[in-house]
Amino acid sequence: MTATTRMKIGALLAITSLIAAACKQADRQPAPEKEIRLVTYTEEREPCSDYRPTRQALFGDLHVHSAYSFDAAANSLETYPEHANLFARGEAIPFFPLDDEGNAIGRIKLERPLDFVSVTDHGEFLGERALCRTPGSPKYDTDFCANYRSSERQGMLLLGTIVNMEEPERFAALCGDDGELCREWSKGPWQEMIAAADNAYDRSATCEFTSFIGYEYTGTPGLSNIHRNVIFRNHVVPEIPVSYIEAPTDQQLWKELEESCPEADGCSWVTIPHNSNLANGRMFEPLGGEHDHGVENLDDHKRAHAEARLEHEPVIEIFQHKGNSECINGLAAIYGEPDELCDIEAVRRMGEARATTRIGIQDMQLQTEAVTVTTEECGDGTGADGMLGGGCVHETDFLRSHLLSGLDDERELGINSAKLGIIASTDTHSSTPGATDEQNWGGHVSREATPEERLQPGLLTSGVEGNPGGLAGVWAVENSRDAIFDALQRREVFGTSGPRIEPRFFASWNYPAGLCDAPDRLEQAYASGVPMGADLGERPDRAAPMFLASATADLVESAPLQMLQVIKGWLDKDNRKNYKVFNVAGSADNDAGVDLDTGERFGEGHDKLCTVFTDPEFDPQQPAFYYLRAVENPSARWSVHDCLRIEEAERPAVCDADSDIPKIIREMAWSSPIWYRP
Repeated sequence: MTATTRMKIGALLAITSLIAAACKQADRQPAPEKEIRLVTYTEEREPCSDYRPTRQALFGDLHVHSAYSFDAAANSLETYPEHANLFARGEAIPFFPLDDEGNAIGRIKLERPLDFVSVTDHGEFLGERALCRTPGSPKYDTDFCANYRSSERQGMLLLGTIVNMEEPERFAALCGDDGELCREWSKGPWQEMIAAADNAYDRSATCEFTSFIGYEYTGTPGLSNIHRNVIFRNHVVPEIPVSYIEAPTDQQLWKELEESCPEADGCSWVTIPHNSNLANGRMFEPLGGEHDHGVENLDDHKRAHAEARLEHEPVIEIFQHKGNSECINGLAAIYGEPDELCDIEAVRRMGEARATTRIGIQDMQLQTEAVTVTTEECGDGTGADGMLGGGCVHETDFLRSHLLSGLDDERELGINSAKLGIIASTDTHSSTPGATDEQNWGGHVSREATPEERLQPGLLTSGVEGNPGGLAGVWAVENSRDAIFDALQRREVFGTSGPRIEPRFFASWNYPAGLCDAPDRLEQAYASGVPMGADLGERPDRAAPMFLASATADLVESAPLQMLQVIKGWLDKDNRKNYKVFNVAGSADNDAGVDLDTGERFGEGHDKLCTVFTDPEFDPQQPAFYYLRAVENPSARWSVHDCLRIEEAERPAVCDADSDIPKIIREMAWSSPIWYRP
């Protein structure tokens, strides 16, 4: 036996000895439990390498329009779902200005890519648009289509008259008496929307980007908004979208989706109502009276309506380019001190009169009428003209008062009709998801391509009354379709007015006072309590709810944090609806502000804020909800930055110091609520 052989045998014996020792040690100790991942995939993909059981903040946009929308500025840009997905991922796409031949010669790029997106083109007129804009189609050369193509606004309003009807019908001259031609021609654009989302989705272990298949359900009966975005969990979707024309109420929408997209086939979806501030009480109307649609027993219908909403509609969009839907001051049935932050990017204020234009179509021609509308309370009924910024305001038009109406319904019906989490989005109509930078906003809708255009009054809260919109935030274990969809369903989501603020909100009966400083505070928060979107568990004797409230500022493109507020809503012993705003961290008196001559911010703020807050006024007999609002230092509104881009002598009147257009905004983020149920 050679020395070399002896060395090899010796090494082998040593390794064998180590293995044997390790095996004996393993026999004495229990094997470690296999990690249970908190996500189940419903389609084939690699597991994400960045997986966090205590969740990570992901930012996206679930309300995005491309040229496939009948009312989109993207029709001028010729940008489609593929472009919108590319933009969300941080790539440049065509943008304004247009040259003399109508070609987009500008480019626009998102400096920080989004984590997720859904392109939600209107489902109503995909076929009509395709028939009128595709040379060689069976209807391309008709008078109807020539009229449709005559101008972007003409085409939008021509089709838009249909969704303003209580009982909508497609144009027989275009779609045939049964509407089948338009439904058939909708399949092409829908398949391209599906393909764009599937092609953009990162199924690798890096999980850099998630794209959802979705569309917008667009109903405006009487010009009252009842719009909803429909978001699908995975690639299993209906053959064509269920639109307002086929299903003119929310319950009909859910029923049609259940039939065309059955869970047994692996199809799963949620609906997300948006800009309820323009709804005139119609968004969540349980249908009765003039809008009964065949309802016989209203109480039974209310209960069924609430049960269906709980199953299919877990979240609401609180903020977008058509304004803020958090709250409105002045509702007679809502008790609480006025909240100045309700007026941030508000397009409606109680008692406010405004001049606007009612637009219609007669004999295929635009008809306009100058009208003055006043914002008043609806009372027991509903109204009209919300999409003009007119008509009455109902308590269900704004999230805070709607959450209170849900508590009232639970007391009356045994089920909460407003168990809603909170997100925000842009509602961009130019294929630019996530373009929310106030300092460099390029517009979202038609006729907003230049500072001069954006600073003019617009249509449907566009122009100077519009804003860049917000972002949807989720707390998810990873960046995948299933993980994000799960977060939406359990309401562990938040919205921001644009910046990437990260709010966290938990509730418990026994959090320690020093939890903010604990290195394992998230583990403790989940183990001893519940996160945003959930119900507090059973109350121990004499306990009051405790909240872990924290937020991290977006210091890359926005301002430091100024304060954290907890908003409480409750029903008192007389069944009155109350709210109160608690300042729980930071302070509004920090001398921060804006130099309007330059648009620059000044003053100190906070990179992070955290506190453990106990409700000092808790009554265990009163049903209540709580949500967190994280507020930044003041910033200059986008319109100030646009005014500064124009020579002083040429600036429009809205740039004057005495203009009633706000000069300063307060960017913010909202957590989903946490509910206490006696």
